[in-house]
Amino acid sequence: MASILDSFRLDGKVAIVTGASRGLGAAMAEALAGAGADVVLVARGDLTKVEQAIAAAGRRSAVVTADVGVPAAAREIVAAAYGAFGRADILVNNAGIIRRAPVLELSAKDWSEVLDVNLSAAFRLSQRFAQELVAHRSPGKIINIASMLSFQGGVRVASYAAAKSALAGVTRAMANELAAHRINVNALAPGYMATDNTAAIRADAARNQSILERIPAGRWGTPADLQGAAVFLASAASDYMHGHILAVDGGWLAR
Repeated sequence: MASILDSFRLDGKVAIVTGASRGLGAAMAEALAGAGADVVLVARGDLTKVEQAIAAAGRRSAVVTADVGVPAAAREIVAAAYGAFGRADILVNNAGIIRRAPVLELSAKDWSEVLDVNLSAAFRLSQRFAQELVAHRSPGKIINIASMLSFQGGVRVASYAAAKSALAGVTRAMANELAAHRINVNALAPGYMATDNTAAIRADAARNQSILERIPAGRWGTPADLQGAAVFLASAASDYMHGHILAVDGGWLAR
């Protein structure tokens, strides 16, 4: 009899992970490879360590050096996956940027750049990825990386909160249309994670303490904390999940 654990395996699958050079993206790429997938790594940074980790897991990787904010990147990334592996089954829209400024001072440039990378780029890549799946009549998984700010407003991060709130809405909207094509669209909403994006907050002793006091788990999350959830949403174990925003937050939202 097959084990329930078999439904979490990704053998024979190909995953695309954007923003894969460090932090959450690197951790999820390594987790998907550990579950059996080959991985297309999309980033502008150094991917050497991630490539080595994937090779150590016995899987293959391909690298796409691309700025996801450029509209043409979506077609380039999907084409690279099919060129390298002949298929693409999983897409993780992880690439993102943040600009911190008071609402009264946030520039139009910072507003536009954050919305473009965190929202528009994720939509464009999801759309192109899904078009290819439908053309091949293949099932697939799209995993967007949302945020606690998909649920809350935050402070000094209006553009980021806007983008992540909208990304949650796009996740639901795409799920409604793509479920009929056997394409699952869901999102992970990381809590407060110890990554480069939160370095400034963690360096502020008072702000750091106020955050820790609200997290029931009593600690900041790490990239490794997202790995199990990412594999779950990428695998057959989540085949009946559509349009869900899965918080991995140490209990933050429960407070």
